[in-house]
Amino acid sequence: MTRRAAVADPNAPFRQLDLPLFAQDEPAASAAPQAAALAAPEPAPRLSVPAAPPSPARPPGPALSPPLFRHPRASREIDLGRAVVAYEFQRARRRSIGMVVSAEGLSVRAPRWVGRGEIDAALREKAAWIQAKLVEQHERAQKHAAARIEWRDGASLPFLGETLILVLDPRATGAVLNSDAAALPGVPRLTLHIGLPHGAAPEQIRDVVQAWLQRQAKRLFEERCTHFAPRLKVQVRRLALSSAQTRWGSASADGSVRLNWRLIHFALPTIDYVVAHELAHLREMNHSPRFWDVVRSVIPDLDTARGALRHEMVPAFD
Repeated sequence: MTRRAAVADPNAPFRQLDLPLFAQDEPAASAAPQAAALAAPEPAPRLSVPAAPPSPARPPGPALSPPLFRHPRASREIDLGRAVVAYEFQRARRRSIGMVVSAEGLSVRAPRWVGRGEIDAALREKAAWIQAKLVEQHERAQKHAAARIEWRDGASLPFLGETLILVLDPRATGAVLNSDAAALPGVPRLTLHIGLPHGAAPEQIRDVVQAWLQRQAKRLFEERCTHFAPRLKVQVRRLALSSAQTRWGSASADGSVRLNWRLIHFALPTIDYVVAHELAHLREMNHSPRFWDVVRSVIPDLDTARGALRHEMVPAFD
């Protein structure tokens, strides 16, 4: 049976080298050992913003009440001191009380024999964790909404760590990248001229841009694999693009490597980290100290690159 490896995000969204994008947490559960992989951000399961997000709401007036986080399917409510949490509750066939904080809010599952008082006590015991995760998810939802692109002439998106401006240009064929070396500091120097009329539908613009980005990603990934493979003494037998929502990359013991095309939004040092992470798994199919020594042999400052994957938002193409 073929073993797989991936890069995992320390926050629990890209790992195998699966580097997860987003992650959900359940304090009672412990993470099971995984094959090596790189996980991308909390991204994790795909982050969706509910119609009524669990945003903190404070009433006006001098005496401020604790913020309220409400799950859209809330059936119970508890005051945790620093926040009031209205949560989804379900009885389930399980041995312990389970808690999950998602984009919608807090969900709690408990065995049928556990009483309300015991559930409240468990929630208060985990109050700091619950409140921190609810704030984190709320902030992530705001960033995700801000990352949505309005597909039109003049829209912008990140490309290799720089700002890329979209220009609808019927004279262009396909998509053509222009660079202005004389651009002033702070002014985007990259423009992508798209061969579409100014009245093109947003979906048309998005599809052309996405196809162009994927071509750039495949070309760059091949180049970086060719650069790092000899230095790591490994052989990449097959390289493919991935569109995974929860992984930045993965590697298999047979020499197959998959890299998420959306890495093309990041600056080259971050891309190099993911590539090196996945190739290192061709030598060490784990995340042992020896594995990290292999990665550091070619990426000494890997903590900075990992931080970019964890904190920077990639544009939403939906």
